[in-house]
Amino acid sequence: MVQRAAMLKPIHRVACSPALAACQQLMRRFALWLCDPQVSGASVTQANLQANMGSAIEGDWLWQLLAGSTGTKALLDKAKRIADLPPADKTGLTQWIQSVSTLAQHFGPTPPAALPVDPPNGWGARDQRWTAFGDVMKAFYEEGLRGGLPYAANGAPTADAALRVSYDQFVREFRAAHRLDPHPDAREVCVLCGGPLVQPAVDHWLAKTAFPLLAVCADNLLPICGECNSSQNKGQNPAHTSGAFEDWFHPYLRHANGAIRLRYDEATFSVHVESATTADKDKVVNLDKLLKLHLRWTREFKAEYRRLQREAQCRYRGDVHALQQRVMGYRQSLSAAEPHHEIHTLLAEALLDPARLRAFAE
Repeated sequence: MVQRAAMLKPIHRVACSPALAACQQLMRRFALWLCDPQVSGASVTQANLQANMGSAIEGDWLWQLLAGSTGTKALLDKAKRIADLPPADKTGLTQWIQSVSTLAQHFGPTPPAALPVDPPNGWGARDQRWTAFGDVMKAFYEEGLRGGLPYAANGAPTADAALRVSYDQFVREFRAAHRLDPHPDAREVCVLCGGPLVQPAVDHWLAKTAFPLLAVCADNLLPICGECNSSQNKGQNPAHTSGAFEDWFHPYLRHANGAIRLRYDEATFSVHVESATTADKDKVVNLDKLLKLHLRWTREFKAEYRRLQREAQCRYRGDVHALQQRVMGYRQSLSAAEPHHEIHTLLAEALLDPARLRAFAE
């Protein structure tokens, strides 16, 4: 039994995405400025940020992010440490920044070389120079986005706190734009697994620990359900093969919508995840491994099967015709706006098999 799946659900950027893109450019501009051979720790001042970060608004916001309101200035000290790196280290870090900035090109017709998955300059993951750079870049997300970026939704710099795009605004806009049923009381559906969207968390498709420069990248942020974002599923696990993306989907840049089909295997009582086309076979395999889709969808299939089985045993025992009408009505009532629509549709088709109906009615 095969069911063509609409999963993953269609995913698209939201109205405030230009603000995220503008902040991504600010991050890149700042990182490259720190790597300029003419810039040192002493150069990292509010006046220099105002002059070099695109606008005084962006420079002032960045200074406040670095200097902080607590008086510790820990981020400022880390930024100065990067600015004080020797020229050779700055050259290596600059090359890393420029390479990671090409993310979107990796999903075009002529992708560049794979992204660097290791820190530059032979630094280890715990090297203090690398952790200093990572902490500064991640602060744009962890403190900056949560407190409000220096941009309005259209990406224009603004000093008006009421107009600044924040984490809450991004999540709110994404959820509203991806609601399959716009009614406020309707259930929401996770765009990755098709299950219930309960307590959504923003996932970095490419982990910000490995790619801190992409911490606020509009192409790298995705609100998903807690199970998809758990450590045993997406979590911090890589959505690439050693920095290459040829055999991977991407939520925005190479979407999986319509590329997956489900097959119910009666012998093993399980749901198999397959590719709708030969060209996407490896991508589907990688996505299934990343999200454990076959295991999660088999679990839902079995749970719904058992629920309907209890109903059949209670109300339709011995009456195959009545049970058939019930299952046909169940299939007709399924809505694509509800969680697990594809799984339940696959189940309905399986239950309408005459042999299974008879077994169900016994």
